[in-house]
Parts: sequence; C-alpha cells; structure tokens
Amino acid sequence: MKAAPAAQLRLLDLQAVDTTLAQLAHRRRHLPEHAALDALALQVSKQEDARVRAQVTVDDLDRDIARLESDVDQVRARRAKDEDRLVAGGLPARELTALQHEVTSLQRRQSELEDAELALMEQRETAQAALDEVLGQLAASRAEREAAQVRRDEALAAIAKDEKFQELARRPLLAELPADLLALYDKVRETSGGLAAAAIHAGRCGGCRIEFSGGEKARIQGLAPDEVIRCEDCRRIMVRTPESGL
Repeated sequence: MKAAPAAQLRLLDLQAVDTTLAQLAHRRRHLPEHAALDALALQVSKQEDARVRAQVTVDDLDRDIARLESDVDQVRARRAKDEDRLVAGGLPARELTALQHEVTSLQRRQSELEDAELALMEQRETAQAALDEVLGQLAASRAEREAAQVRRDEALAAIAKDEKFQELARRPLLAELPADLLALYDKVRETSGGLAAAAIHAGRCGGCRIEFSGGEKARIQGLAPDEVIRCEDCRRIMVRTPESGL
C-alpha cells in the first residue's frame, strides 16, 4: 500500500488521539471512586442490618416495659382499693386478716414488677446507646458515600469533557486520511491492542520496540517515501520521521 508521507504522519496524529481516548475510557472504568462506592455500599448495607437488629431490640424492650407498666398499674390500683377498704374499717376479723395478707402480697408483687421494669429500662438504655452508635456510623457512611458520589460525578464529567475535545480533534483527521490507509489502520488497531501506528525511532519499531536487523533496516531505507511499512514482528504500521534513525 502507498500513502503520501504527510498522510502517514497524520496517521500518527490520529493514533495519538485514539490512544488518549483509550486512556480516558480506562480511567472511566477504573476510577478509584467506583471501588470506594462499592466498599461504602457494602458498609452501609451491613450497618443498615445492624441498625435493624438494634432497633428490634429496643422495640422488644419497649413492649416488655409497657407490659410491665400495665401490670404495675393494675397491681397498684388493686392495692389502693384494698387499702381504702382497710381504712374504711367495719370488716369482719377474718375478712380483715385476708385483706391485709392480700395487701402485703400485692405490695410484694408491685415491688417485684417495679424491679423487673427497672432492670428492663436499664437494658433499654444500653440498647438505645447501641442503636444511637449504629445510627451515627450509618449517617457517617452515608455522608461519605454521598461525597464519593460527588467526586465520581465530577471525575466522570471531566473525562467526558476531555473525550468530547478528543472526538472533535479526531473528525478532521478522519476526513483527511485516505480511505484505504484508514481501513488498514482500523483493522490493525482491532488486533493490536489499540496501537496500530507508531513512529520508527532510532532504528526501532515504535510499537513493539524491537530493534531492526541490518537487513530490515536496509530494506526500509530502500523503500519509496510513500510506501506504507508494516513491522515484521508486531505487524503495526511504522511511520518514518526525522527521528527514525534511517
């Protein structure tokens, strides 16, 4: 294949743009914010599970405390009623004795219930402290996640801006290059990891960096300036420049 030396040099410009676009795409896929957001999502999920467990513990204790409070109120009301009857007097001796025993029993029962309620309230205080700690951690993680999302969005916006600039620079290059040279470039690029054209530098292929043998160097030197050269090793398009060392 033949192409004007100027067109071959423009091919290097296109390669530079495409290399930059590939680097931008790599940056987009491997932004550290992506990994940070994945880690934070897992952290938030675990903390949310912990929050649910802590909330269930508090809610269960609240129900137990409410039940005990109801029992205490019932015992207190019954005791007050019995004490009013004792104060009123006029009861037969046997009934009076039974009523006194019942008041004593109710007093003991009320004390037991109040002690149990106090113990549950202490447990609830501990459980609430644990819940508050989890809520604080969860809030901090969510705030950190939001900040990471902002950083990611800003980084993606910057990459998109650079990509747009490179795409604008690419269009005139495509229009200037001969169709057959561009087709070869695209074909090689598909099979060479994105690097299709490279300058010859100091007697080496700019793609695979392998130094030319004496025979290969002599062969290249004998080619016409418009001859499109392919590397014998990597098959990339090699472009001659003043720094080629030929």
